Amino acid sequence: MITSYKPVLERTRGTTVESLHYGAAAVVDSSGKLLAWIGNPQLVTYLRSAAKPFQAIPFVEQGGARAFGLLPREISQICASHGGTDMHVDAVRGIQAKVGIEESHLQCGSHPPLDRETTEALIAAGEKPTSIRHNCSGKHTGMLAQAKSRGLPLSNYLDLEHPIQKDILAAFSEMCQIDPAEVKLGTDGCSAPNFAIPLYNAALGFARLTDPHELHQKRAEACQIITSAMMGFPEMVSGYGRFDTRLMQVGRGKLVVKTGAEGYLAVGILPNLTEAGPKGVGIALKISDGDKTEAVRAAVMIEILRQLGIVDDKEMEELAEFGPVNPILNWRKLIVGESRPVFNLEKENV
Repeated sequence: MITSYKPVLERTRGTTVESLHYGAAAVVDSSGKLLAWIGNPQLVTYLRSAAKPFQAIPFVEQGGARAFGLLPREISQICASHGGTDMHVDAVRGIQAKVGIEESHLQCGSHPPLDRETTEALIAAGEKPTSIRHNCSGKHTGMLAQAKSRGLPLSNYLDLEHPIQKDILAAFSEMCQIDPAEVKLGTDGCSAPNFAIPLYNAALGFARLTDPHELHQKRAEACQIITSAMMGFPEMVSGYGRFDTRLMQVGRGKLVVKTGAEGYLAVGILPNLTEAGPKGVGIALKISDGDKTEAVRAAVMIEILRQLGIVDDKEMEELAEFGPVNPILNWRKLIVGESRPVFNLEKENV
């Protein structure tokens, strides 16, 4: 496992390297060609919340979103790891009202909102966060909506043997072109099933998500609906100021971004924007130490996109707060070092 990762970001103090972060990544086009990589592109690891766009596919593909009259911003919310703000809560409640379910049906548990201001406001008001503010409440609402649309039980919607979870696993494995039996299953922080597969296959899945022309019509339409919703309403996917939202805002309709817990980050790039020409491209990145602040994966992803020629100088300026090079400040706001990428993408025939 250790040899699967390579150095990706270092932090200095003065002229001395003080710490070093390791990562692995795969860059794959929609035909399955491995374009570039860091470390071992076959590293098997959990996507965590980066799997959410795939988990929404069966619901959208089977016509559930259309039947309930969900708006694009609500479809984006189903794919979200949201901040738990009032904006996100209102969106989730709106979906639940259309579907005919309630917060009490959610089995995701509860935690303080990821948005700090919202958490502080709840504390000041003496309120405890409930499951509606869980960052996965949109995903769970989408799963419940799928069960509701098919007249299936709601009480056990997270069970691996529930029809909607079987459909999700099937769609996920098809998108990532991996046998379902080879997908390692685990339980996510929100109690939903989650999937561990090679970075290569995850990147392939995101490439096909943004370039679904080889998929059957209903699947291709579902992918286009999901990616258009996420790119059109990126603030619903996480929240203002967070990296995946900001990268989609700066990307202006050319890429889809989804982060996952424990240092995971995935990007899907639309066709005709890379050396792959008319093919879409997917990127799957894993930071070995879990990257609790999300700062490392953001800086590394920006550098990957820069090396691939996906972001131009203006876009780099707009993303400067995330890197790829950032000053390190002490408590007096003095610059005492910097964090900076230390890798070059490996490529075939280079």
